Amino acid sequence: MNNILLQLKIKQRINKLASFDLDNFECWQVTEAFNKAQLAWVRKQSKGFNLAKEGVESTTMAVDDLQILLIPDRKLKGVDHDNVFTSEKLPVDYLYFSRVEVTADKDCCKDIPLTVYLAEVANLNVLLTDELRKPSIEWRETFCTISNDMIRVYSDQNFNIKTCTLAYYRKPKEIRILGCTDPVSELVITKDVECEFKDDITEILIDECVAILAGDIESMTQLSRNKQNAQETS
Repeated sequence: MNNILLQLKIKQRINKLASFDLDNFECWQVTEAFNKAQLAWVRKQSKGFNLAKEGVESTTMAVDDLQILLIPDRKLKGVDHDNVFTSEKLPVDYLYFSRVEVTADKDCCKDIPLTVYLAEVANLNVLLTDELRKPSIEWRETFCTISNDMIRVYSDQNFNIKTCTLAYYRKPKEIRILGCTDPVSELVITKDVECEFKDDITEILIDECVAILAGDIESMTQLSRNKQNAQETS
């Protein structure tokens, strides 16, 4: 959906399509509200209701809706020291964790793939001393933690982590409207950046965006209607 149609739909639903009163919006306000709506919608889709999977994989539709944001194989450089592989900083577009894959070396054996589980930092000492859950090259498994925007993968004296590959969900690309003035840089946008989601998702995001704008101007009718529409179609 191009930005011209996007703005028309937003104005139509906010009931400002042909209005010249003080409640008209500048394009940067529409941009800010829509980009906020994108992040809110992705976060809502990422909250799972089952114990086995995250919300992003709870249904076939959820997988299809968010696959555009999935980066499946980002190689992370890092340092292996004192049985801990510490990665470089997470990518700047990182949003949510999906999985980590690592390979390890042991003596003459090279590039051994390990299964990696995401663990809580609070349970670190317990996991490292638990015979059933601590890192094991024999069982081909270990665990990782996330803190300070870095991945930490744990090993023991028997093997070293050699490579680390991160799969993650990135932030949605922010839309930019041609001719709009950025209120931060005060520069005029010279190129359109359209919403990257499919049109059916964009329609949901429009409702979310309108609800945000309606709340800003205390238009309760539009806020309630569009919030309900967004919830029913998500």
